[in-house]
Amino acid sequence: MHPRVLIVGTVPYNKQSTSRAFDAYFRNWEKENLAQIFSNTKKPCKGHCGTLFQITDQRMLKRRFNRNIETGEIFNYDELETAWTDNDLEVGSRLYSGLYRIGTNKTSLLRLARKAIWKKKYWNTDKLNKWLDDFDPECVFLSFSDDFFILEIALYVAEKYDIPIVSSTGDDYYFNDSFSLSPFYHIYRSKYKALNRKVFAHRGSAIYIGDKIRDKYNSEFGLNGETIYLASEIDRGPFKPIDRDSPKITYCGNIRLGRDRSLIAVARALKKYNGSYKLTVYSNENDPAYIKRMERESGIDFLGSVPYSKVKNEIETSDVVVIVEGFSEKDVRTVRYSVSTKVADSVASGRFILTYGSGECGAVEQMKRLDCGAVCESPEELDRMIPVIFEDTAYQKRCYDNSEAAHNKYYLPEDNASRFERIVKKAIDEYDNGQ
Repeated sequence: MHPRVLIVGTVPYNKQSTSRAFDAYFRNWEKENLAQIFSNTKKPCKGHCGTLFQITDQRMLKRRFNRNIETGEIFNYDELETAWTDNDLEVGSRLYSGLYRIGTNKTSLLRLARKAIWKKKYWNTDKLNKWLDDFDPECVFLSFSDDFFILEIALYVAEKYDIPIVSSTGDDYYFNDSFSLSPFYHIYRSKYKALNRKVFAHRGSAIYIGDKIRDKYNSEFGLNGETIYLASEIDRGPFKPIDRDSPKITYCGNIRLGRDRSLIAVARALKKYNGSYKLTVYSNENDPAYIKRMERESGIDFLGSVPYSKVKNEIETSDVVVIVEGFSEKDVRTVRYSVSTKVADSVASGRFILTYGSGECGAVEQMKRLDCGAVCESPEELDRMIPVIFEDTAYQKRCYDNSEAAHNKYYLPEDNASRFERIVKKAIDEYDNGQ
């Protein structure tokens, strides 16, 4: 049996969203020994947890005007659907709908306002504490966020039950400073960083999405955390040479943070080499400005959002899968230490991987290190490598062999799950022994 772990994170497991990363850690855990506190407004679906406790912004705000409002709602595994069936936010009026739309623009002032809304006396209820007592956690798993309340709740539970925190850092929220004349920005950063330091000072352990972010955080905070790469459900196919006549070239993922411009650059380089080549792009993006930019480009087929099952099939049947990042200082700063789920899926697939973006970005740096595809960091390098990618079968085979070796070393789901189980058990043992 595994220890009882309380997950504190904004979004519960869903195989169609970024929270599917939880499967890399908890795939073998008994659901009775997993619980989660989360703030996402959607009803959760069946995942790894036997029970979940939802607290939302809307209920936290309403509680100020009606003391009878319950800020928390409990969901148990048997009551849940196997997938999300309703994509609507929990909104009951035009006012709250508008507030949620405003909240998607996470300015420093809005983050501070959200901190004020999430006062401890409103989320720290008898209902929550009874739910926690019934579960009786032995460890807190903190999925890091750039909001205060996730960290504050994790610390509260860890201190209440005198248990360790195992933190998961996939994005750099601590070092991602930027120039600003806004006093709200500096207030937010100062308070947020102080809370981070308090979390890391609480004994426990840490896991990271990549080696680059691991080395930075371990060095800064005196931690001994480990990298656990994301798992992938992609089925690895045998090697096959790229179809030069009509290759299937695919990108699946976010198109913001300069990725849209990089995708356009890749599409234009492909068309320069062969005017019939097209890059197919799948993305959940719904901003018309980004969509129009994609649709205007003759070398791109923008097909919008599709279920993860479709994404899997598209990657598995592609000749070339594309990973991109931006180049601007602002975009690079945001993803300097991040590694997208696209990396795990691409490496697992066995398809040829073309990566284009600044080498300072976490995903690009990781693909360079794994050496299992073409990595281009400039338009000139992209133009030079495109012919090699499509004409050199020996190069394609070498990249396939390297990606297979990387997949077997870093991305096997059972190996990663076992590694995570060891980290949690060690954190609990050392905490209990006062180490």
